[in-house]
Amino acid sequence: MKILGTMLMVIGVIMFVITGVSYTIEETIVDAGPIELKADREREINWPPYAGGVAVVAGLALVGISRKR
Repeated sequence: MKILGTMLMVIGVIMFVITGVSYTIEETIVDAGPIELKADREREINWPPYAGGVAVVAGLALVGISRKR
């Protein structure tokens, strides 16, 4: 439990600092026989900053529970 709690705290702090991730994918727009048109599209995954706080609090709770035993 202590390891899981520590991991949650680290992930929560990282989520505070980095509030989203963007990545690029290549999509085929037109595929008509020998002609193929492709385009790069940028996608984003964003999460609210309070999600990091929830992860930190959950990690602290798990570490606290594991220390009482």
